[in-house]
Amino acid sequence: MTRPPTAAQRRVIDAADPVTGRIKGSEAQLEALVKRGMAFRHPRPPHDHFLTPAGHRVRETVEAEPEPPATQATGVFAAHIGGTEEAADTGPARTREVHSAWQGLLELRRMTNPDGAADRPCGWERTHLVQAAALALEAAGHPPEAGGSPGYRVRATPQPEAVAVHAPDGETLRACAITLERAGWQAGEYTEPRTRARYLLASPRRV
Repeated sequence: MTRPPTAAQRRVIDAADPVTGRIKGSEAQLEALVKRGMAFRHPRPPHDHFLTPAGHRVRETVEAEPEPPATQATGVFAAHIGGTEEAADTGPARTREVHSAWQGLLELRRMTNPDGAADRPCGWERTHLVQAAALALEAAGHPPEAGGSPGYRVRATPQPEAVAVHAPDGETLRACAITLERAGWQAGEYTEPRTRARYLLASPRRV
């Protein structure tokens, strides 16, 4: 289990810019956070340091407060994937958390994609397909299916690097496709043979 950050490191994380995740601190503090995977040094001048999605998650965590089932972590960040009996948390704190996670993911793309591109998915997203697609949808304001309310559902598929996205109607499905394509995914609409329901098959774009 990863050790929690020290008090000094926590202060640096808590003081991060709420939108970009940019952090300031001593060289030793910043280097320690980089080694622990909570921050990264931008490869281009002025070489500022930013929180990774893991760092954003630490900043949003309230000690001793259990997360509801719909937002339990299954990786670096737990986006709502839809299909839960509990109502989705859509309050201001959740909105800020999702926004911070999305900004952190964009920085991770800039850092890890060979050409520094932020308009297409990075390696982390390809190994966390469901979470990555759900984060793109939630960050764009799409409501998940939860607590009896209609919305999107993101599910894994047998196909490599592909997820299925379900929605309550064709208009919502097409809106989800547009959002995913803008986020660097390829999305095509298909029909489920057994139920005849329409769904998206989405995969991260490589170029």
